[in-house]
Amino acid sequence: MSKRRYVVVGAGGRVRMYLGAIAGDHAADAELVGLLDSNPGRIAYHLEQLQSDGFDTSAVVTGSGDDLEKVIADRSADRVIITSPDFTHADYIVRGLNAGVDVVVEKPLTINPASARAIVEAVDRTGNQVVVTHNYRYSPRNSALKELIKSGTIGRVLSVTFEWVLDTAHGADYFRRWHRDKANSGGLLIHKASHHFDLVNWWIADVPQQVYARGGVRFYGDAGDTAKTLPDRQPRGTHDGPHTPWELDLRTDDRLKATYLDNESYDGYLRDQDVFGPGVTTEDNLAVIVDYAAGPTLSYALNAHSPWEGYRVAVNGTEGRAELEVVERAAVLTDGEGNIVVDPSALPEGAGRQGGQKLTLQRHWQPAEEITITEGSGGHGGGDVLLLRDVFQGPGDDPLERPSDYKDGLRSISVGMMGNESLATGRPITLADLDLGVDLAR
Repeated sequence: MSKRRYVVVGAGGRVRMYLGAIAGDHAADAELVGLLDSNPGRIAYHLEQLQSDGFDTSAVVTGSGDDLEKVIADRSADRVIITSPDFTHADYIVRGLNAGVDVVVEKPLTINPASARAIVEAVDRTGNQVVVTHNYRYSPRNSALKELIKSGTIGRVLSVTFEWVLDTAHGADYFRRWHRDKANSGGLLIHKASHHFDLVNWWIADVPQQVYARGGVRFYGDAGDTAKTLPDRQPRGTHDGPHTPWELDLRTDDRLKATYLDNESYDGYLRDQDVFGPGVTTEDNLAVIVDYAAGPTLSYALNAHSPWEGYRVAVNGTEGRAELEVVERAAVLTDGEGNIVVDPSALPEGAGRQGGQKLTLQRHWQPAEEITITEGSGGHGGGDVLLLRDVFQGPGDDPLERPSDYKDGLRSISVGMMGNESLATGRPITLADLDLGVDLAR
């Protein structure tokens, strides 16, 4: 395969993985010809990082997203990678397709039915491809559960329960950033949970048909009990003096400072807003019931202010049950000055929860057995390496069917879109109600 020429749109935090791959392991597969963002300071930062790694950026064209078509044409690009905020995805996807190139986009594909329909129409009209990078599929623990279910060991799947808890380090961060306004991201049901819904869709090889959801802004924002109990705070975390663990001081993190704090003058974007300040419309507690085409039901819950982070999944089949439990961070600890110690090197002796993962299989009339999860090297247990290989070299023969296209992206966000409509109306919403203009049956 010849080397493909890439234009990347979006110079926030997530872009680092793709730029690093183009400059490193996939230098023989990919050439960076354009880097676009609304903030020229962030572009300059990422180019400097590439240069410090010995990558020649002299041929990389820069500009804003408005320049997308021109850069594609002028630099004879083959593909666009989109890592910009969620609400911009659909516009860049459609424009890239119309300009004659294939598109790689970070999840979620988009955030609402109208923009989803625009993508469907553009794919149908142009015949170009859209790849959605659902990286959670590639994590060894999630792949191991997929393999177990696909083997038929637990029989036909009847139901799934799935609880995901975001802790007060990671979860709170969604309420400092642009995600805090649901109009920007579709809320956590789309921005975060599209990962989780994609996993379930993929694990059981089925299509969601109906959703009933409940939830709300119950912890963050300025109306809840926590906000009322805290002392007066600055509207952001870049102040001196006593502070609480809820606040983020961008000056203490070199990467965040260089990416965001040092470049606020260009666009005024604040990365460190008060999580208990006004303007939070994204729900922090959510419960969802999903009916699938082949009969299974998913019970899903998301909490964004837990004292630990991880997830629990149970898949119930006609022949038994599979359980996956993952503790990504067992506790969020603080030092004596109110600073979060995000990755404590050791928990106190005798702590009741430790980090780790465990996949358990128990068939009827048999004792439980632990299934070995084989880890790789790199991010997400080696999963990112596999994902990037599929993105830049093209998917090979994968019995677990991990590469995902725009229909997988639609299936994942369809649960969140149905859920958001259910939250708004108080009634169950069907896939047909979304009127996406495409058949999502497998």
